[in-house]
Amino acid sequence: MERKADVVVIGAGPAGLAAGVAAADQGASVLILERDERAGGILRQCIHNGFGLHYFGEELTGPEYAARFIEQAEKRGAGMGRSSASFGAAGQSPATIEILSDTMALSLSPERIVTAVNGRDGEITVRAGAVVLAMGCRERTRGALGIAGTRPAGIYTAGAAQRLVNLEGYLPGRELVILGSGDIGLIMARRMTWEGASVKMVCELMPYSSGLNRNIVQCVRDYDIPLYFSTTVTRVHGRERVEGVTIADVDENRRPIPETERFVSCDTLLLSVGLLPENELTRGAGAEIDPVTGGAVVDERRQTSLPGVFACGNALQVHDLVDHVSREAETAGRYAAEFAASKTLLQSSRGADRLNMGKTRVIGSGGTRYVVPQIISESPSETVDLFFRVGEVFKPARLTVTSGGNIIASRRKRVMTPGEMENITIRTDQINGEINVHTQADAQ
Repeated sequence: MERKADVVVIGAGPAGLAAGVAAADQGASVLILERDERAGGILRQCIHNGFGLHYFGEELTGPEYAARFIEQAEKRGAGMGRSSASFGAAGQSPATIEILSDTMALSLSPERIVTAVNGRDGEITVRAGAVVLAMGCRERTRGALGIAGTRPAGIYTAGAAQRLVNLEGYLPGRELVILGSGDIGLIMARRMTWEGASVKMVCELMPYSSGLNRNIVQCVRDYDIPLYFSTTVTRVHGRERVEGVTIADVDENRRPIPETERFVSCDTLLLSVGLLPENELTRGAGAEIDPVTGGAVVDERRQTSLPGVFACGNALQVHDLVDHVSREAETAGRYAAEFAASKTLLQSSRGADRLNMGKTRVIGSGGTRYVVPQIISESPSETVDLFFRVGEVFKPARLTVTSGGNIIASRRKRVMTPGEMENITIRTDQINGEINVHTQADAQ
């Protein structure tokens, strides 16, 4: 089956839905491909509250937040079912947004040809005016950590355990140790406690948490769950089922200290040890990848090194707040629609080329681990927002942004941590060379 669409969005999670709605609002016909049976992505299993404070100005659960964008898509004529045919109100005209669920995107070409497959239509080839990559991210597993020991039942990623409890109604275990203090791990410490399980401890390899401070307080400290920093799991015990783990302190090089090893009895080990952007399609298409974020290198429009291919959400960089995902996705969707319109109206790449005029590189230095976007084009906007993370805790911190050696922005913050994304706004008329986002400890 062959299809055409102005904008093809891969993924119907929070990023894909926001990008699709934004593109449709620019007049584009949008086709969203979703491998799961329903739209909503990871938010479907995030039944806790805390979402939407920045975007909607109110506190929502994950399903409620997703429902807001699903409703917006439906208002724009989105078909939320399983049919692959275009349809609209009363079948009178093609839908502005169409969602194909249970559909796996297999490949993307630099010419924006998407190959997908599902059980209804078989192989589908879609020629897109523009593509938005919104595949989200996945969790690191035990295999990525190399923990010694046997391979018994009872080892889960925190996200897998969250799905089991919240969507499928299963309790993974009764006595748990959680390795890693990422947000999902912290939230699951509280969730498992609510379900009557005993969370014996949360171990964190680093000397600081990788989660939001509010989750440390509300999910761990409020429930008197021990949180041990500079501590890791060195061995898993048990043959059929986990019977316990060995934990140990680590030195400044994050190597276990043998004399500190001790055994902790448990029947379940949850892993919350980092997220990886889902970027097999991005790499396969040949887009430039940032080695730090694991996502594509993009300009301020979220366009990758491939003209007409945009990226957003956790497929671009791992976010801490879904509200930021939605804003970033709207940017990608809006410019994807503009790219598609330029190609259609001019019947050439001339009009769309101005969306790929990357001129100025953006780098991080000092304590700045990475910056997105990595390129500033000849933007018509008066300002550009730079998003970044630091690689260590700074109390207090001094942030300085330079361009061509001149300071164009500076501020002081009481604290900066790797677990929370930072951003700063710069004026485009002050850009006169490579942009450097520098973070350092502030002694003042």
